[in-house]
Amino acid sequence: MTARYDQIGIGYDSTRKADPYLTNRLFELLQTHTDGLYVDVGCGTGNYTSALQEKGLKLIGIDPSQEMLAKAGEKNSLVEWREGTAESVGLPDGCADGVVASLTIHHWSDLSAGFAEISRILKPGSRFVLFTTLPEQTKAYWLNHYFPKMMADSIDILPTIQQITDALNAANLELVQTEKYFVQPDLQDWFLYCGKHEPERYFSPAVRSGISSFSLLSNREEVENGLQQLREDIQQHRFEAIARQHENDLGDYLFIVSRKN
Repeated sequence: MTARYDQIGIGYDSTRKADPYLTNRLFELLQTHTDGLYVDVGCGTGNYTSALQEKGLKLIGIDPSQEMLAKAGEKNSLVEWREGTAESVGLPDGCADGVVASLTIHHWSDLSAGFAEISRILKPGSRFVLFTTLPEQTKAYWLNHYFPKMMADSIDILPTIQQITDALNAANLELVQTEKYFVQPDLQDWFLYCGKHEPERYFSPAVRSGISSFSLLSNREEVENGLQQLREDIQQHRFEAIARQHENDLGDYLFIVSRKN
């Protein structure tokens, strides 16, 4: 997986930016203080790490991909970038005043081990803020209409809320709150459901290459056929009805906030 993410990292930043709203929510949910140390696990090219650092926080970014970390280091020398995994971050016990993990837990090899490691480095009373999507949320995306196999494979690797909660409890991390996020038209971080309101975004190879479902899990023939059908549905004004069929109140993504006991 690391080598495959090294390949994604080559053009990743052309479409993946830190979205201001998501950055602010991560910052607020962490309940930060300016003299603390915060860790971004699975930081990728460091977009959110840098955005949080620019808010006055001291940050360490952890990622297994050397290519991703190289891009991160080019952008921001004020963050400490370290190679590591969620299951082995390589930091001392109780060093962190907060941890964030954004759109990454579905790539971890062991969720329970990752949460245990995060708990180990957190100070008592400090927060762990996850941003992720649940299987039932992803099943509701209209993308399932056009790319059923790709989406099924994407959903298959997503931890359920029960699995997440059980792993948090086992790691002595108390669930504090959850908060739904619905994709907005002005979203600046073009992750999987970035085209919820702007389906034309998926016609761009650069956008698709920055999304792991398209770049790691998709079948070329299905993608080509799905894009052709999507293009025809937009041109024939059928897309609006299909999108409406997928409207729901589940949220598209979810913030999950826990606290080290």
